Amino acid sequence: MSSNSNNVPTVFQKGWHPPLQSQPGAPGKQQRVIDPQPIDDITADGKPYKAAGKLEGKAALVTGGDSGIGRAVAILFALEGADVTISYKPEEQEDAKATEKAIKDKTGGRSNVVLAPFDLRSEENCKKLVQLHLDTHNGRLDTLILNHGTQQANSDLPSLSSEQWHDVFETNIHSFFYLTKVALPHMPHGSTIVMDASINPSVGHPELIDYTATKGAIVGFARALSNQIVGEKGIRVNVVAPGPIWTPLIPATMSESSRKSFGTKTPIGRPGQPVEVASCFVFLASADSSYISGQVLHPNGGTVIA
Repeated sequence: MSSNSNNVPTVFQKGWHPPLQSQPGAPGKQQRVIDPQPIDDITADGKPYKAAGKLEGKAALVTGGDSGIGRAVAILFALEGADVTISYKPEEQEDAKATEKAIKDKTGGRSNVVLAPFDLRSEENCKKLVQLHLDTHNGRLDTLILNHGTQQANSDLPSLSSEQWHDVFETNIHSFFYLTKVALPHMPHGSTIVMDASINPSVGHPELIDYTATKGAIVGFARALSNQIVGEKGIRVNVVAPGPIWTPLIPATMSESSRKSFGTKTPIGRPGQPVEVASCFVFLASADSSYISGQVLHPNGGTVIA
């Protein structure tokens, strides 16, 4: 990762664009991303992420934690002192093992990391995931990070298959309901739920109609859930809605035209890196955001959301 004389890594500089590349389809694989790899724990000033013990003693369940934003969230949570369960699809085992190794290396083995390969389109698998987390973290579930998702570009609605529509909804929103439903009874007062949505419900991506619909549903689900539980149970619920972020999902699912212009139209003038989103998750999972619930953070490169 090169940098300029001010030690700002190239990927954080205006005008940077990832080299055009592709993968055979979702789920995208981090190990197949051509250099530069997405950035997990180096901030835009070129310095390593500086942890402050914000999540010490916490146990967090992170879905989609094998690559991209989820990988960065899992790493930063571990650096902040949390024990982590990483959920991923079975075919993403290589990425998951690499994330586990990165956490062990970066924390000196302090963080208890549990790998959990489950297809979360199944309600039964969602139940098994939460139970595995509880069994391996002494019954503690302090933070639920719902980050996993899928998409596939389509620019012609009549050709969008019903099978794809249902698969995207089963993956991106139905599983969020299943996991939250089974997790809530085990989460103590002061716990947090943070969901990964997208800028797309606010701007309407023409190639991602099904994906955009699910991300809008996530925002509505989180706001209503917050109003239902934050006062009575003391569990805060928030959303992170990223803009264009350089992750394996981009080369695996976007059209060539979208990949060519990826991130170039943001006011900041570049796509974002996973670390720039993961730090939002740290904030919303920690006591720093104790008076925030039912809200959406927008790490999107400067696009103003009304």
